[in-house]
Amino acid sequence: MEKNSDTSNANNMSKTINAIEASNTSNTNNAKIAIIAIAAIIFLVSAVLTAYFLMRPQPIEGAKNIHVQITVGGETVRTLEINTDALFLKEALDEANLIDGTDSGFGFWVTSVNGRIADDANQEWWALYKNDEFSMTGVDSTPIEDGDWFEYRLTVGYDDADW
Repeated sequence: MEKNSDTSNANNMSKTINAIEASNTSNTNNAKIAIIAIAAIIFLVSAVLTAYFLMRPQPIEGAKNIHVQITVGGETVRTLEINTDALFLKEALDEANLIDGTDSGFGFWVTSVNGRIADDANQEWWALYKNDEFSMTGVDSTPIEDGDWFEYRLTVGYDDADW
């Protein structure tokens, strides 16, 4: 009986060793897959950031004449021309003392235009349009060119944005 017991113990030990080796192989394969996935994500993020920095709108130096319209409730409440050497819209609007807001990690958030404060409680916010198209950049990163038309529209509702 001792030989059968020893053989049985040896078989069990062999099965255990085989299971551990299989588990180690599986863990090694999982680690390799994880490393490849992380490398791929890093590569994709780098590619997107590089493309953004190469393709983002570039400012133009020199004197410019821009037009700014302020719309509340579908009605134009003010239109003005601004002559400026500013590179970005925020600089020009600051020169005209037209906007107020707060800096955040996402850029400058405009809370007031021409003295009219957007009411968060009513889901009001100022939408920026450049040459009659919704601006995909914030006021502090929107470059200006001579002859540009900008509009700030007081918009109500976060779900029904006109973009």
